[in-house]
Amino acid sequence: MKEVKIGFIGCGGNANGHMNRLAEIEGARVVAVCDVQAERAQSAAEKHNTDAYTAHQELLERDDLDAVYLSLPVFAHGEPELDVIARDLPFFVEKPVAINMDIALMIEEELMTTGLITCVGYQLRYLGSTQITRQILKDRTINMAVGKYWCSTGHGDPNAWLRQMNKSGGQLVEQATHTIDMMRYMCGEVETVYAMQANRFLKETDCPDANSVTLQFASGAVGSLTATWAYAGDWSNANVLDLLYEDEILNWNPSRVSVQEDGEWVDKTEPGPTIDEVFVNAVRSGDASPILSPYSDAVKTLEISLAANLSAQEKRLVEISSL
Repeated sequence: MKEVKIGFIGCGGNANGHMNRLAEIEGARVVAVCDVQAERAQSAAEKHNTDAYTAHQELLERDDLDAVYLSLPVFAHGEPELDVIARDLPFFVEKPVAINMDIALMIEEELMTTGLITCVGYQLRYLGSTQITRQILKDRTINMAVGKYWCSTGHGDPNAWLRQMNKSGGQLVEQATHTIDMMRYMCGEVETVYAMQANRFLKETDCPDANSVTLQFASGAVGSLTATWAYAGDWSNANVLDLLYEDEILNWNPSRVSVQEDGEWVDKTEPGPTIDEVFVNAVRSGDASPILSPYSDAVKTLEISLAANLSAQEKRLVEISSL
């Protein structure tokens, strides 16, 4: 089995989760890590017995890399991706792919002629509950999708980049992008967006803590999403979808899909591959077809989040094509 040697740009919490999973994949090895915070890079390097850098350009000078993970804050995307593309290396990048469409489209354009394998961290697409739901909905008419992402991550240090609108894009861009992506994956492309936002409780930040979004899908289906990170409860109300199709309904969350059979509610799930396994195997084989979230697709999910923010700011309907 060909060994896939991987470099990491960014060593935060999400990056460490990926490193831990890669350590369990036969034939995958992290050979270099980089973070602008030297202590964080060194800690990851010691844990995974690899080399540490503080400048991603130095990491990319290595000649033993087969692929790169980019696990960066939203505002830091752009130059690192372009540098990885210039090195002609496949890459995995965390969601969302950029803070604005200009950066995302610039990277997408650079990728167009390369044929590079890319994968974006929309890991919910690979879950057993997701694939079962897709099979149930196949060839069925979806009437309406209702999603929610309620959690508590808006609490905490108001000076953290996550809680600064110009650095994170707020909850719809940085976090509820997962739910938006699942609505796209289940129901197809979105044509228009109308949103309302408010800051009702977390007054120390400039990010909305209440979001209500209405979506019109190209298929004719309609959707709605509510998102808040001011909720202080558990995570059971995050990434939840009710999907109404024809005269039936199902409820999806990452752990299972609940459907009615013979008048009884039945929970269904099955094992699925991790997104890291899918990416490593794609790099090893050169076959990108199992990747469900390539860069160009993830740009479309980003568009919806940004359109919702723009709609709320300008109090108008926003057509996705206008972005």
